[in-house]
Amino acid sequence: MAVKKASKAEKKLAYDKKLCRFLDAYTQILVVGADNVGSKQMQSIRKGLGGESVVLMGKNTMMKRTIRVHAEKTGNKDILNLIPLLVGNVGLIFTKGDLKEVSDEVSKYKVGAPARVGLIAPIDVIVPPGNTGLDPSQTSFFQVLNIPTKINKGTVEIITPVELIKKGDKVGSSEAALLSKLGIRPFSYGLIVSSVYDGGSVFSPQVLELTEDDLIVKFASGVSMVTSLALAISYPTVAAAPHMLVNGYKNALAIAVQTDYSFPLAEKVKEYLKYYSTGDDDSSYFSSDYSLWEH
Repeated sequence: MAVKKASKAEKKLAYDKKLCRFLDAYTQILVVGADNVGSKQMQSIRKGLGGESVVLMGKNTMMKRTIRVHAEKTGNKDILNLIPLLVGNVGLIFTKGDLKEVSDEVSKYKVGAPARVGLIAPIDVIVPPGNTGLDPSQTSFFQVLNIPTKINKGTVEIITPVELIKKGDKVGSSEAALLSKLGIRPFSYGLIVSSVYDGGSVFSPQVLELTEDDLIVKFASGVSMVTSLALAISYPTVAAAPHMLVNGYKNALAIAVQTDYSFPLAEKVKEYLKYYSTGDDDSSYFSSDYSLWEH
């Protein structure tokens, strides 16, 4: 008995229900670029992520429509923040696990790929110096690309490193042919995390790389800036208060030293100044209670 094939409308409805179910069940989503990622590679990624995460691919227009309708039905307007992120060949990874760990797991599944003609190079491609193993009849490839060579023991040897392709450039036929002859597969492809959605907030994946030490440094820098600003405009804050009190004490002390006005701590300073101004080296001149100096 032949199995009835689902219609296009039925497939759209099933996809819509699946995406809505995921939007309800998960609050953490990784938006990933999926250029040049094959089906076998996707299977490996899904298997590696385990049961805490699910990968959903689909047309951007369909995903955007479902998100809008679902936000309207549920009143969850936060998920609308996903819509601007759905640009290009992207997919969604819904997860209940640690975002950093999931991102790291995804990055493991990259496969090497040759430089095919017309591809946009994701990185600089540098041909290293050394013996290529090619016979002298292949020197024309190197000459076309202005790669300095010499013949050594009957084979072509590249003299210096050469930047063959720059990041962002299209791969030409000559470059592709040469890299193929040299057995160089310069590119690697996999799912690349482009944005992170967490409970309505959207941020760069670089945030996941921050450690506790990084956060402490940034927090300390922020406190320092707040303190400096508060002191500059004489606005009391918890961070600036100790400095304001110390500065106030210094001002009061300076006035006391220059006038007849005095207070216990100022008396100690006056004794100190008087002692050194007279040149008297009698240590008994001072009171033995030095604890006041520590305040």
